Amino acid sequence: MSQTSDSCLDTWMGREALAEAMIPVIGRLYRENNVVTSIHGRSLINKSTMNILKAHRFARRMSKDELLLEDTAPLLNTLAGLDLGAAAIDIARLNQKFKEEGNGATLEEFLRSELGEIVGKRGGDDRTSTDVVLYGFGRIGRLLARILIEKAGGGHGLRLRAIVVRRGSDNDLSKRASLLRRDSVHGSFEGTIRIDEAANTITANGVQIQVIYSNDPATIDYTDYGINDALVVDNTGRWRDAEGLSQHLQSKGVARVLLTAPGKGELKNIVHGINHKDITDADRIVSAASCTTNAITPVLKAINDKFGVVHGHVETVHSFTNDQNLIDNFHKGDRRGRSAALNMVITETGAAKAVAKALPELLGKLTGSSIRVPTPDVSLAILNLSLENGTTKDEVNDYLREMSLHSDLRKQIDYIDSPEVVSTDFVGSRRAGIVDGLATVSTDKNLVLYVWYDNEFGYSCQVVRVMEEMAGVNPPSFPAKESAAALAAIAV
Repeated sequence: MSQTSDSCLDTWMGREALAEAMIPVIGRLYRENNVVTSIHGRSLINKSTMNILKAHRFARRMSKDELLLEDTAPLLNTLAGLDLGAAAIDIARLNQKFKEEGNGATLEEFLRSELGEIVGKRGGDDRTSTDVVLYGFGRIGRLLARILIEKAGGGHGLRLRAIVVRRGSDNDLSKRASLLRRDSVHGSFEGTIRIDEAANTITANGVQIQVIYSNDPATIDYTDYGINDALVVDNTGRWRDAEGLSQHLQSKGVARVLLTAPGKGELKNIVHGINHKDITDADRIVSAASCTTNAITPVLKAINDKFGVVHGHVETVHSFTNDQNLIDNFHKGDRRGRSAALNMVITETGAAKAVAKALPELLGKLTGSSIRVPTPDVSLAILNLSLENGTTKDEVNDYLREMSLHSDLRKQIDYIDSPEVVSTDFVGSRRAGIVDGLATVSTDKNLVLYVWYDNEFGYSCQVVRVMEEMAGVNPPSFPAKESAAALAAIAV
């Protein structure tokens, strides 16, 4: 029987009340316990009532099961009473595991057992903090800054200490701060920003960032600013090999370097979720590969593990970048001199070949090409694959949906099957790539997948994950293991 308009409104207001009551609990867990709560990887920190309601609704679309605030509200309240140490907790997955494996235990009994290693440690955090310097402050640099500021928490983990730029004008500092504050694609900065002209600092949500002006990566004394053993993130793209990037290591206070572009030569190209465990303490310079490589490699690994990839072609429909011209003008690259705002531009991409650097089993199996299109952000990769084992559209989609929820690649792969989504719907996605299930084409051993990706923000999230791995500052994550039912759903 359908609800009346009055009962619908009453139900909605009840859900609003539950969501509103969750906000201070989420905040206390974050501030007092260093606990970051999320729903299927979507952080609940600093979210509004409406955003919390939307996150619960999104969970239904992802897992086909309703995530009820009547379940998550008491779960959060119970977590708040356990005096937890630092952790990342996915309340949707934890709730599902309780329902499937609670075995008659009370919610508190289950949570005490599941989170035993951090219960009673009240904000305890064994992580050491790592100073971070952003060398360059362009599209990726500013998004990295936003993410690092958001994750600052109690000061553990990655600490953004400085940015290095070339002075562009007399009012350079205020312009840098303004670009951090406002973004035409990603919207306004969530918080407050102030500048100190005398000290050359930008303070954003309490995070003080030293602005250093330099043209030479090898001559900066970071220790003068109290920065030591820093991880320098070079997002200029100016140097892409070990020789060029090693200039950073000549500066005092620098321990390691991360490149936010495909690395050349013998540099390790890391795609988090795929080969991040290959990073060793001896690696002083590492590459986070490209946005496209990060978007497609996790999906390709999932497909290769389940069905086997014989060969394939990757076509990317990529938003234009600052490397192109707004109007026709000289450019050293073919076609890129033509107006980015007016044209589709065929160009090359090394992403298909670069996949093999992170996933060697696909070496020599992929080709690739790219078309730049007149949109400022969000791109689309079309994977045309020949498989060893035949499959169907439903089988592939069900498998990838489960991978996005319960596998080790859940931070990288997202899934959607809405008939109305377009590119702008994926601005701000924190996953490396989003499989568009309705667009999937499968004819036995021939498979075509469409994978959306925010080539700016989604990629920046992957870069931060690599930074956390290099610095060894990942907090424990819960639930530590998937439920038996979830593991069965993704079993190869």
